[in-house]
Amino acid sequence: MNQHRSPTIRRRRLGVELRRHREAAGVTIDVVAERLGCSTSKVSRIETGHNSASPADVSNILDIYGVDASIKSELVQIAREARQKGWWHPYSTVLTGAYVGLETAARSIRAYEQQLVPGLLQSEEYAIALLRGARLDDAEQELKQRVRVRMERQALLIQDDPIDLRVVLDEAVLSRPVGGDEVMRGQLIKLIEVARLPNVTLQILPFTVGAHAAMDGTFVILEFEEEGDADVVFIDNATGGLFLEKSEELRKYISIFDTVRGAALTADASLELIEMLVEEPLWKSKRRVSD
Repeated sequence: MNQHRSPTIRRRRLGVELRRHREAAGVTIDVVAERLGCSTSKVSRIETGHNSASPADVSNILDIYGVDASIKSELVQIAREARQKGWWHPYSTVLTGAYVGLETAARSIRAYEQQLVPGLLQSEEYAIALLRGARLDDAEQELKQRVRVRMERQALLIQDDPIDLRVVLDEAVLSRPVGGDEVMRGQLIKLIEVARLPNVTLQILPFTVGAHAAMDGTFVILEFEEEGDADVVFIDNATGGLFLEKSEELRKYISIFDTVRGAALTADASLELIEMLVEEPLWKSKRRVSD
């Protein structure tokens, strides 16, 4: 499936359009639920993109709103596409939320990370070590599935129409030897390889910057190609993460990203730093608190 045909983004767009037509028709969610013989929460979740809707339900909903046949035909087709299975479906037992589906549909991603290497840039060994340290309750099979889907996601960077990825990493990310010396050196080499891709820009925010605009935490900005698909900010956490979609929230995070990107080392200087750290790791050059 083409990344711009992600069922997650189709479901999200369908919900936006259904809500727009309902409001234009002056119909309440209660009326729709009564006509369909379902709960109001189902209708609400369809409009927010959290639930898929059958083509038949969409057709019936649009009949209530009295939309033109051409619009109805288009939205019913989107409903069909939204019910298809994404490549990540086999891993649904270890995925929470809609992030992977939205990431698959994105045309560009901007990310700031202050603790760990983002999933799109992780080596397999680093991912294993990271997940074993962070997800103590996972069975071995669950861990293997999480690593597998993380590696599959990286195809976005090298496919025929790759995403544009811009990442700012706090220097702390390079200072923490996840998995030990050998694994972390391998991860640094992976960063070097990925940073050389023409569609990837990687910058390091050094400790010397001091306080900075993104000190409140890590975030990802997902931008979509089609005009009807609103961009979104994602803030990760242990229970699945938070999506921010209001225009003022998006503007705020874009401003934060642009600020930290301006304060970070250039892409060339960042690459030189990572190359140096492969030979002289930060975790070996600094006195440890436990020493």
